Amino acid sequence: MSTGKKHTIKTVTGEVSFPVTSEPINMAASTRLGPKVSLLVHLLVFSWYVFTIWSNCTLQTSDRHPGVRSYGGRWKYLTFINLVSHAVFFGLCVLVDAVHSAVSVKQSRGGTPLILAKARDFYFTALAFPVGTFVFVSFWTLYSYDRELVYPKMLDEIIPVWLNHAMHTFIMPLLLLQMFLQNHRYPSRTKGIFSLALFAALYLSWVLWVHHASGIWVYPIMAHLSPVGLCIFLGGASLSMAPLYLLGEKLSLMMWSSTGNQKRKKK
Repeated sequence: MSTGKKHTIKTVTGEVSFPVTSEPINMAASTRLGPKVSLLVHLLVFSWYVFTIWSNCTLQTSDRHPGVRSYGGRWKYLTFINLVSHAVFFGLCVLVDAVHSAVSVKQSRGGTPLILAKARDFYFTALAFPVGTFVFVSFWTLYSYDRELVYPKMLDEIIPVWLNHAMHTFIMPLLLLQMFLQNHRYPSRTKGIFSLALFAALYLSWVLWVHHASGIWVYPIMAHLSPVGLCIFLGGASLSMAPLYLLGEKLSLMMWSSTGNQKRKKK
């Protein structure tokens, strides 16, 4: 908010005046809800993810589905990593909301509250949204084409239908809800896409190591591909991350452009 006052400085070409702003820019991302209501929403979503992970880890597995008992356990599946990642993200949201509820608006614009808000925004924009969207799109695309390539029918006898949707379907509406309720400031595209590419490279390295160490492929489709086909598949999956990052940026801009709070960094 401008106070109507102007600050004047002298330069070699004369005097330059500009308005004095009494309030600093609120770098803690805007929200459509108050801190306390936002805290309640994030606490409910966080609890849902904790419950989903607990349900997944307490399944009565059998010899027909030895994947969770083999090398790498559940941690070799991107679906499970994504669930944990989202639980951590919404846990961070709860922490940010709690801190912002406990301090004044002025105090929330600096120090620890601002650092936490920036960490939350980076986490969502560079990892949570694009990786979660990838899990949703890739799973249901392969499932529609041939479910045996990604989620064999015999898993229906082990994993409840609701849990399958909790892991592969509900993640998308919850991400879109978060994007709608919270204005996340995007980093530069170079920084954001590089961070996402680093995550993809680390996960692919892990998948290849699991095969090297145990002789098993994490996903059934990989066992059906030739070496060239495998390279194309993994390369295509990795490259698809960047468009998903840009999709998140575009959707966020559409949702928040009318508020005047959305700022995008392209470089």
